Amino acid sequence: MAEKWKELAEKESDGKVRLNIYPSSQLGSEKDVVEQAIMGNNVVIFTGYDFLMDYVPDAGILTAPYLTEDFDSLLELTTTDWFADLEGRLNDKGIEIVNTNTIYGERHLMTVDPIEDPQDLSGMKIRVPNNPMYVKTFEALGASATPMPLSDTYTGLQQGLIDGIENPLPVLEGAKAHEVVKNLSLTEHTKIMSPWIAGTDFIETLPKESVEVLKETGIEAAEYGREIMEKENEKVQEEFKAQGVEFHEVDIEEFKDKAESVYTSFPNWTDGLYETVNSLIEEQ
Repeated sequence: MAEKWKELAEKESDGKVRLNIYPSSQLGSEKDVVEQAIMGNNVVIFTGYDFLMDYVPDAGILTAPYLTEDFDSLLELTTTDWFADLEGRLNDKGIEIVNTNTIYGERHLMTVDPIEDPQDLSGMKIRVPNNPMYVKTFEALGASATPMPLSDTYTGLQQGLIDGIENPLPVLEGAKAHEVVKNLSLTEHTKIMSPWIAGTDFIETLPKESVEVLKETGIEAAEYGREIMEKENEKVQEEFKAQGVEFHEVDIEEFKDKAESVYTSFPNWTDGLYETVNSLIEEQ
């Protein structure tokens, strides 16, 4: 997606907008680069609303478990007045959302032992990103949430430091988890859309037409990225099956019920946040 964005932005701006791509945390950790953006550096970073909770806690609900049944409902939330208010509060913290329609994927579980219902997670150490949303989610499901850099998970699985990891299928494949563990549970516990953000100070230094090019081509690149994601999901499933990974269907409702307590786990959320967002989803 980033390569497509680079191509489109440079073409539409006649070379006035140039994007340099730094994958795999080359500029620092996610949190570090968000701070770079807030300080006014010329970076645009792919992050998560769960990481933006540090600045505006309400943002985290967009990555809460089982919030919506499909990606379109999730994307529709970004067109509401509620989201416009959220954006405004992020702006006040120095954060500008450049793109809202990037789909990261459905997150599933890959574990040492089969997971077929939430009870199977009891006592299992599951690697999660180092932010409160994922920690709270897997604690609610009965697991021992274990924050760890994604780059360390392969060794962690080998050494028994963790019993499983969760992420979209292409990310699980990229982490080579299937070389160590062979059980994939299709929990779909979170549907993730991820924002690309920049610092408001940096965006304000750019010509208006350059900002328009950046945002419009970002939308087009994200649509392209969604097509790629769907193709990659199919490809990875075939690769996993060929390498002996066992797929486990689960009763989503059981997991959804267990995860419900997450929505009362954040006292710094605005009162009635879940009810507000849920009513917006129902209106769709």
